Amino acid sequence: MGSLVGHVAPGFGFFVIGLWHLLNHIKLHALQPKSYTSLPWFPTSKIRYLELFLIIGGCSISISMELFIGPERHQPFDPDGTIPSNHLHNFEHSNISMTFFVYAVFSILLDRIGPPAQYGLTQLVGAIAFSQQLLLFHLHSADHMGIEGQYHWLLQTVILVSLITSLMGIGYPKSFLISFVRSLSILFQGVWLIAMGFMLWTSELIPKGCFINIEEGHQVVRCHSHEALERAKSLVNIQFSWYLIGVTIFGLSLYLIMHKFYDQKIGYHESLTKYEEQEEEEDDVEAQQKSKFGESQSFIHMGKVFAPMDIER
Repeated sequence: MGSLVGHVAPGFGFFVIGLWHLLNHIKLHALQPKSYTSLPWFPTSKIRYLELFLIIGGCSISISMELFIGPERHQPFDPDGTIPSNHLHNFEHSNISMTFFVYAVFSILLDRIGPPAQYGLTQLVGAIAFSQQLLLFHLHSADHMGIEGQYHWLLQTVILVSLITSLMGIGYPKSFLISFVRSLSILFQGVWLIAMGFMLWTSELIPKGCFINIEEGHQVVRCHSHEALERAKSLVNIQFSWYLIGVTIFGLSLYLIMHKFYDQKIGYHESLTKYEEQEEEEDDVEAQQKSKFGESQSFIHMGKVFAPMDIER
């Protein structure tokens, strides 16, 4: 994961999943505002578990890259069977992927078996995955004092939001705002990971006074002076603020656009239904009138009308 591709690829995965959840939660709430109930994942019409299969596939590729493809000897251990210090990052990153892999597998199993606690347990496993992610990034073996550490510290705040909203979703499955914030935080994780990949491993984007240095087989950004380091950290904070504003604007704009679209669609459907019901009522009234008119012209009905007449008078 300590490379441009190693951050952009998983970042793109988080972005897609977050956007997918955001779109579906907004659609579900727009169509059913009063009976809305959150879903931990969303099936598709053709392949029910497509979302979970993509998570399993992405995690499998990530684990393979970290432990077997990325290392020079294509395995992460030293000849004596110990873990070398320059591969600690690989094990930390692979453990994050393993936890999300477990989440996707058990989500499928819970859906197939369908126990009463399916929703809560699925949310719990998702929360455990975010907990693992937060723990390993917080205790990351990478340098927390440099620019990369500053990126990771800010990433932890977004992961914390995903964790808290996942836990809150267990007790409040009907809260749209909890689902909305969780989806937006997952999307933001993806955006920030992609930004990390480009900003930390593209020499043209390295802050002034800093440079890329090779340490223990990994590329690390270092600065020539303390002043340059503090300036670089401030730039990271400013960048995070810009992305936070941008993601907020994107999420709220998407909600307003989709809500208006589905509101118009529901309004058109309701007006069409009312028009059809009105036509049916008019047809029924016309049929009843025709039936009454037919009866009034019948000989039997005429006989009934004149029956009470007193002939003797």
